[in-house]
Amino acid sequence: MDFSMIKQAMELKNKMTKVQKELAKTFIEEEALDGQIKVTVTGQQKLMKLEIKQSLLDEDAKADYLAKEITKAIIKATEKSQKIADEKMKELTGGINLPGLT
Repeated sequence: MDFSMIKQAMELKNKMTKVQKELAKTFIEEEALDGQIKVTVTGQQKLMKLEIKQSLLDEDAKADYLAKEITKAIIKATEKSQKIADEKMKELTGGINLPGLT
């Protein structure tokens, strides 16, 4: 049994745990409709906050239209979050693609 490999694997696991904690504390904000809709997700792609300005709700906006714009903002924020997570994992693994780590 190669103990240096085991040690490297344990170090990688510890580093991955640290990166996951950092990603949980990373917040990405995205806007739609000129800032009238704002969404915030974590670096782990968890939706944390959704803001809709009252002025938008007071207009004759259709629910379908608002739902589409909110969805677009969430998708943009989540994609940015995934990109950040991918970059951090690449730094951790030295660019080696390890399936299932991100």
